[in-house]
Amino acid sequence: MHTLIKASDLEKTGLKNGLDAFGIAKADQFTKTLEILKARKEQGLHGGMNFTYRNPVRSTTPAITMPDAQSLVVGARSYWKTQEEASNKIDPQGKVALYAQENNYEKLREGLLAVAEELESKGYKTIILIDDNALVDREAAYQAGIGWYGKNANILIPKRGSWFVLGSILTNAILEPNTPVKDNCGPCTKCINSCPTEAIISPGVIDSNRCLAWLVQSPKDFPPEFRGALGDKIYGCDDCQDVCPVNKYEERVEKLKTRKNKSTVPVFNILEQDDETLISKYGQWYIPQRDPRYLRRNALLVLGNIGTAESEKVQAIVSRYLESADSMLRSYAVWAAKRLGLTNLLKGMENDVSEDVQRELALQVKQVDKTLKVKN
Repeated sequence: MHTLIKASDLEKTGLKNGLDAFGIAKADQFTKTLEILKARKEQGLHGGMNFTYRNPVRSTTPAITMPDAQSLVVGARSYWKTQEEASNKIDPQGKVALYAQENNYEKLREGLLAVAEELESKGYKTIILIDDNALVDREAAYQAGIGWYGKNANILIPKRGSWFVLGSILTNAILEPNTPVKDNCGPCTKCINSCPTEAIISPGVIDSNRCLAWLVQSPKDFPPEFRGALGDKIYGCDDCQDVCPVNKYEERVEKLKTRKNKSTVPVFNILEQDDETLISKYGQWYIPQRDPRYLRRNALLVLGNIGTAESEKVQAIVSRYLESADSMLRSYAVWAAKRLGLTNLLKGMENDVSEDVQRELALQVKQVDKTLKVKN
């Protein structure tokens, strides 16, 4: 037996339990999104990313997950926090995207769970979907009137921006849907202009083959032409969000508070710690096959970009990785050595049997300009 429930009551519950934005959408198929996913996959713009590209029909059809679904209850949780001031550390520090600095999805889940429990108490079924390839969460948020698509393809919440994680509740409750928000970016192209690899190829269209946020998660070879652009980013990329005018609201609000996030991680630690320690520390990040070697790959690239060639520790770490049993890591160590101008460390590498290593040895690498190094 179902009891009548109001969307406004659910919204109060969500906001009371930590959600920052709330909306309702019909649980209909996202037909336009399905067409877009198929087209971009055919064009190769997914860059090998699976997630919602793995099964576009499932990701755009709520009824596959819940056959009698009627509504999508969508919530957003802000993850903006003032960043710690950079310290004068000798050791190089790798920058981590804001969303990945703590488990924001758990806090989002708490808010959605409170809403789901209220629905269930009235006799309705619920399924919570958070960071799940069963649903394109940005489209759910758009349909629920939470925000519009920015030109960087992120959802922009009016007056607050894109510093949010998104999640939904599938339910068989029939709820009054919200109206989608109109595009309010206007002629602004700051996000497009700020992308260091020109991955935003047109408003709302991202070429994942060029997007640093994806490349640091991809198990494929990190394209040589974008390694320098990676700079000090060891996980994620916030460049297009940092310049967004709408995002400045969250910054103004949080500057009035005392919460701060640690925005960097020690590059040396990632290159020196064992697998178990790395997974324990950074396991909340998406790491291909849960294999820490990809973290080390990213760290070697960052070390090549911001390391100090004169540092005995830098030289020792690069030398150690040049002798690694892992040919992939040896190959990135070759790049780091060439990038830092430590070509003296490559003596004897011409006999390495690895094709990856030989490819890197043959690669033309521009030595890092010390005057442009990231200061930590």
